[in-house]
This record gives sequence, structure tokens and C-alpha cells, in this order.
Amino acid sequence: MSLCLILSSHLKAEIYELPLNGNNVIGSISEVMASHEDTLLDIAHRNELGFEEIKRANPNVDIWLPGEGTKIILPKKFILPDAPRKGLVLNIAEYRMYYYPEVEKNQSDIVITYPISIGRIDWETPLGKTKVISKQKNPSWYPPVSIRAERAAAGGFLPNIVPPGPDNPLGDFAIRLDIPGYLIHGTNKPNGIGMRVTHGCVRMLPQNIETLYSMISVDNDVYIVNQPIKLGWDSGELLIEAHEILKDSLIDDELIDRNSNQMKAKILSYIFSELTERYIGITKNNKVRLDWDMALQVSLRAEGLPIAIGSTKIDSSELQGFNGT
Repeated sequence: MSLCLILSSHLKAEIYELPLNGNNVIGSISEVMASHEDTLLDIAHRNELGFEEIKRANPNVDIWLPGEGTKIILPKKFILPDAPRKGLVLNIAEYRMYYYPEVEKNQSDIVITYPISIGRIDWETPLGKTKVISKQKNPSWYPPVSIRAERAAAGGFLPNIVPPGPDNPLGDFAIRLDIPGYLIHGTNKPNGIGMRVTHGCVRMLPQNIETLYSMISVDNDVYIVNQPIKLGWDSGELLIEAHEILKDSLIDDELIDRNSNQMKAKILSYIFSELTERYIGITKNNKVRLDWDMALQVSLRAEGLPIAIGSTKIDSSELQGFNGT
């Protein structure tokens, strides 16, 4: 089946033409009004968004009862991760994947993006380059000993094999990676999409894994990255998109309070390091004045919304050196 036919049968997929001329920003931010019966999760799922991204874009909205007529921001403008534009790229810091399918000759290159769930703090999703080694429809689940022990410690029980069906947490489709024990799969609990809830695997909404399963091939490259801060060009403007830093990126000691001065210092140090590295990398061929204060504020808020922090459309006499002050 051709890519066009696959995509036409899955109209909910978020599909964008790849930007040209050095740009790397796709999509747009929009708004909807909540109805009386809506939860924030209902709105997220209707609009191909996950829990964390819609919650952070709407920090003052009640998750379970937004309220009739409440304005909901849909954070559907994305800076592409700093990774190869081929195969599958998973940025765990933003709970989102980007798929770059091969297209037919004379067609525009595209990227398709989906929300995902990732591994909990004690079951981190591994980083690095890997590849797809197999695909399975209606998979059985073979819970490893560690997960069965965890369930038993909580007073529950898991059999050695969970067959296909509504009780199978893998859903209807599974894509196995060349990392022993790790899958990209569906779910029977879609409300958890966009959260840290898995044992290291990557979960997708049922309709999204079905689409990806139809398109992706065995041996496709998969890049798993952790980029809470992304910088991107959009028609001469330098944008920043910031997400909350995953705790295990900062420190291994869970006894340290996230609101303590020690943790705050680690967060600031991490942000400064990420900003500096991203800034140097993306401005090699473009002179730009960075609004450092704005970049720091956006990074600390971590709302996941791309914000302009600089521009190449300035007179050369106005250029300032970047020194982080």
C-alpha cells in the first residue's frame, strides 16, 4: 500500500511538509472552547495531544472539569528535535515522536508526529540509536519476572502470558526495537498517553500505533533523544520550545526535594548548559541577538510553546555577543 493511501485512511494523523531553507518549525498553536462534558484529556485525545503537553500549555485549567466555554490552548506548533530527519525520532522530554517516512519521487518530504508515553523514573526509556527488528499484530504479552514481582508486591497477579484482547496492555499492535525487551506499542489505557507511566516501553494511542504500524518497516532507524530545550528557525526568527526536565536527567538521589535550593541550582545549571549548547549549534551560520532573559524565563516555565527569542532581521550594529549574562 502506498504512503498516500495509508495516510488518507488515517485522517487524524498530524502530517506536515518538512520546512525548507534552514527552517525547522512545523504546525501552529490554536484554541478551542471546552464543552460542558469535556475533560482536558478528552480535548487532548481529539486533537492528537498527550496529557503533559496539554496540561502545561493550560496551567490554570482544571484537568477534570475545564468548564463550559473555557478557552483551551492546543500546543500543536513544534520545533523539530536536533536529530537526523529519517526514520523515527522519539524525544522523551516532550513525550512526542516524529516519523520521517520515505516518500515517492517528486513528492514533498513530510513528518508525522504523535504523542507518546515513556518509562517511569525507575524504568527509564533508554536513549540512543536503534532500529525496528519486527512487527506484530494482536501481540501476546510476556511480562518479565521483574514486572510480575512488582505486581505481586502490590498484592496483584500477572500470568506468564497475557493473550491478545482488552486486558492486554500492548494493545493491538507492537513494534519491537533492537534493544532487548523494548517495544513501541498500543495501549488499553489511552488516558495515560503523554505521561511517565510505562516500564520503559513507548506507548501510543490505539489509532496512532495502527497508522505507524502500517507505514514503518523492519530495519527503519529509530533515534531516542532527551531534548527538553529545543531551538529552531522560522523565517528568520529564532524560537525556543522548553519542556520540563526529566528528574533523572538532573540527579539520581530521590531524597532531594525538587523545590530545594540544591535542586533549583541543578535545574538552572542544566538549563544554562542546554541553552548554550543549542544556541552555539543553531547559530553557526546566522548572526542573531539572543534575548537571554526571555530564553531563561521560557525554559523555567516549561510550557512547551515555541516562543521567539531572537531574529536575524536586525542591523549588524545591534548585534550583541552571547555570554549568558
